[in-house]
Amino acid sequence: MLKLHALTAALLAIPAVAAAKDYPKKIPAPGGYAIIPAPGAQRAWEEYRFAPARRAGDFLYISGVIAGRAGPDGRDVEAFKTQVRNAFRHIQATLKADGLTLAHVTMINTFHVWDGPNFKGTRDEQFQAFSAVKDEFMPAPHPAWTAVGTTGLLMEAGVVEIQMIAYAPKRPG
Repeated sequence: MLKLHALTAALLAIPAVAAAKDYPKKIPAPGGYAIIPAPGAQRAWEEYRFAPARRAGDFLYISGVIAGRAGPDGRDVEAFKTQVRNAFRHIQATLKADGLTLAHVTMINTFHVWDGPNFKGTRDEQFQAFSAVKDEFMPAPHPAWTAVGTTGLLMEAGVVEIQMIAYAPKRPG
């Protein structure tokens, strides 16, 4: 579990180190490429064997980003909103690595631990808090969105995992 917490900390640090010299990396793959936006995401690629994002034709698929408690973070609604903002900033950095913004996102899938120990509040309070932060980052026109309840996430302190799909046709050239 310690390795997973270290990975989470490294991934959440992506915006701070996104200007690193050799990043973003684009690794050729069928139909496009895998994207490693920053050094912290390199560990996900090497140790956990997943791409933080994968371009396939006109679509960019962004792997799940977990919003949840880190260390002494609170469990209340305001602390959760801060955790969700951090996750959205991480997603922004990943999109930016392919020249995109959140406006390119056409689909969001979220996986919520409604009754877990890392959020004090009801399902409705969690969803309203998440939705409010999403709207800070993603004004209308809104993407399609599926929200699913689950009993747990890979990161033990996680409250919600956010996966996105962006549409952005590649221009010739």
